Amino acid sequence: MTLLQKAASGERLTSVEAVELYDLPLFELAAAADAVRRLRTEPDTVTYLIDRNINYSNICTIACSFCGFYRTRRQADAYTLSFEEIGAKVAELEAVGGTRILMQGGVNPYLPFDWYLQLLAYLKTNHPNVRVEAFSPEEIKGMARLTGMSSLKVLEELKRAGLDGLPGGGGEMLVDEVRRARHVAPARISADEWIDIMAEAQSLGLYTTATMVIGFGETVAQRVESMLRVRELQDASLASHGNAFSAFISWNLQSEGVRIENKVPSVGAFDYLQNLAVSRIFIDNVQNFQASWPTMGYKVAQTALHFGANDFGSTMLEENVVSQAGASHQSTSEAEIIRQIVDAGFRPKQRDSLYNIVREPDLDAMRNDVSTADTGAFPVL
Repeated sequence: MTLLQKAASGERLTSVEAVELYDLPLFELAAAADAVRRLRTEPDTVTYLIDRNINYSNICTIACSFCGFYRTRRQADAYTLSFEEIGAKVAELEAVGGTRILMQGGVNPYLPFDWYLQLLAYLKTNHPNVRVEAFSPEEIKGMARLTGMSSLKVLEELKRAGLDGLPGGGGEMLVDEVRRARHVAPARISADEWIDIMAEAQSLGLYTTATMVIGFGETVAQRVESMLRVRELQDASLASHGNAFSAFISWNLQSEGVRIENKVPSVGAFDYLQNLAVSRIFIDNVQNFQASWPTMGYKVAQTALHFGANDFGSTMLEENVVSQAGASHQSTSEAEIIRQIVDAGFRPKQRDSLYNIVREPDLDAMRNDVSTADTGAFPVL
């Protein structure tokens, strides 16, 4: 059996074999990743989510060189949203049928821990039907440092107040040699800390996702090493309590106008699609892989659906982080996501954040809707 045949069969690969995948012709690699996708998900279906990103504060003390979003406390455009401002954003999401907010900010030492607990209680009281997935492992570590509590205790208190899940932010590259390099983010949370906090969140039954960003100047071996950390935690969590990463999401570093610009080699669509295909094959215990239209654009995201991705991501009614570093796509409509999925040759289905199917859009009704037909928001098939 050749490596390509083994990859397409869904059999587990070693790290050495995964590194060798990067040497294969791109479209042969894509065919293997697509075969694995079809083994593990519904072949003709691509899912999507209606949600909103809310960045509650942009004050942060970590100062990652690839982040154009963070501000120091004294900068004129530093902010922290009020509960009422956050609630208004959630209400806008509810008005369009959204089911989840993804809420993150900086590591802000000026917000007391009670502020977070009171925010969660406020959201659960006023918006009980919207899931709150918030606070990356980096933020959890900041809260633990602020309070003197363990990260596990912090997570327990946040869950009690209403937290539903932990987003995968801060994963980037789970190799300390890369993530703590002087030109990247020497103050960043370590790979072990990120893994440990995610493991704790999973042990508490919180929803989690894993993320990966390429383009820091890392080698393909380091990319595989980062993937292996995810696969190993997934194995351990599934064996221990059954709650593990629901999805894997990757994208290319966005570096326009930030301090890391011109300090790392550029990576493009080829690298993104190649890395996505390898991750789909190598991380064999995560079912869902998400395409990244906000960073890569619609056409590359459509292509990603043939390189192992089975999910088109979400509407992201508001996006303030990667857009500050050059990502040109910030939010979209449900109709546009449906159009992109159909154009790529798949059947769209709306999901919740746990990947349960919520509804299957009525494509015939959308085709007959004059308002969408006039704007070109939906294709006539």
